[in-house]
Amino acid sequence: MREHDFETYEDRYDTAPRQKRRKPRFDDEPAPSRAGRMTEEERGRVARLREDAYTETEIPGGGDRFSTWDEGERGPEPRPDWLVTELAAVDVELGVLKTGKEADVHLLRRVLPGSPHGCLLAAKRYRSNEHRLFHRDAGYLEGRRMRKSREMRAVQTRTAFGRNLIAEQWAAAEFSALSRLWTIGAPVPYPVQRNGTELLLEFLGDADGAAAPRLAQLRPEPGELRELWHQLVAALEVLTGEGLTHGDLSAYNLLVHDEQLMLIDLPQVVDIVANPQGPDFLARDVRNIARWFAARGLDDGELDVEALIIRLRRTAGLP
Repeated sequence: MREHDFETYEDRYDTAPRQKRRKPRFDDEPAPSRAGRMTEEERGRVARLREDAYTETEIPGGGDRFSTWDEGERGPEPRPDWLVTELAAVDVELGVLKTGKEADVHLLRRVLPGSPHGCLLAAKRYRSNEHRLFHRDAGYLEGRRMRKSREMRAVQTRTAFGRNLIAEQWAAAEFSALSRLWTIGAPVPYPVQRNGTELLLEFLGDADGAAAPRLAQLRPEPGELRELWHQLVAALEVLTGEGLTHGDLSAYNLLVHDEQLMLIDLPQVVDIVANPQGPDFLARDVRNIARWFAARGLDDGELDVEALIIRLRRTAGLP
């Protein structure tokens, strides 16, 4: 008999291990990601987006999504009259306002279909997996603690899951700081809502979508320069009165909107008392921004940086 006439046990019963077959995906379903576990908030947000994709064929009014007003955290009361809060409203993406190391800022319009009622919003979306380390986050996150030891370890070792948690921490910290500061009258944009790693904020600009300029873009005249410095000192006094400092203050995270200086980019806001490095962050904030004003010609006697630092420390209750 020929060799191939014999049938082995393995041939008959096919005992070789078989590869597990992948479950087929729909054409519009993204491939699974191996970048790390999503946080609970992000998992819920993705589930809602997937549900909307299967239940809605078209969003009215040319919107890119329905209003997310009923999701996540909402801004403080009393809410501004210009804000659209109807759940039937839609969000229309209008483009990118700014790209950054930790977040991108998009312009969107929230409008009620069939109505002239609408408002412009700045959507700040924190990135997570793209970043192995947030900008100087070790000092800023000092004193913040996660409720679960597993989450704390993930943050400390900067796993993909940990970076997702850090992104949500930054978003939550900025939303909390803006809500607190807006309530006491500090010059900050109104925080509309937070959903996971996305913040929706008052858009500082004109009705056509042109954003207010950063202080760094301006070359103010002497009188205007002096007025802006006085506005800044008043804003710092409001912050230190709450025991806070910006943490990364510069001419690039100050906007001038309708001749009013506005503080932006506050995810790293520092509690001057609770954070052991708080007084150092305060002094650095003042010196950094004072250098910009000095370089534009503001008189040294007007600045008096060290005296201002001492005054702000006292306002915060520090010796």
